[in-house]
Amino acid sequence: QVELVESGGGLVQAGDSLRLSCQASGRTFSRNLMAWFRQAPGKEREFVAAISASGVFTRYLESVQGRFIISRDNARNLVFLHMNNLKLEDTAVYLCAVGDAWTDTPSLQGDYSHWGQGTQVTVSS
Repeated sequence: QVELVESGGGLVQAGDSLRLSCQASGRTFSRNLMAWFRQAPGKEREFVAAISASGVFTRYLESVQGRFIISRDNARNLVFLHMNNLKLEDTAVYLCAVGDAWTDTPSLQGDYSHWGQGTQVTVSS
């Protein structure tokens, strides 16, 4: 059974940094597209970042480009989201997801078959 467990969220101040982790289990995901999405209260879930199986390809939401970095450790079935210079608008529940192969449109939620429960990130002023 595939399971994704996120961790690393918390309450931080604007300008701070956080590193989120997603531990995948159930099988190896070294050949899978993986991504982070987020959902703020009262808003639709939105794509944040994606990474290809090898880590060569990445894609970001425009508003986090240059501040967030997605990475992965295939040996340990881990995916990370390094978040720097956090802003109030980054407040959300962050979820990781597993897809199939890299696509030209990794932001499409329908391309992901498994999702974690999420970890809360709250940015205060």
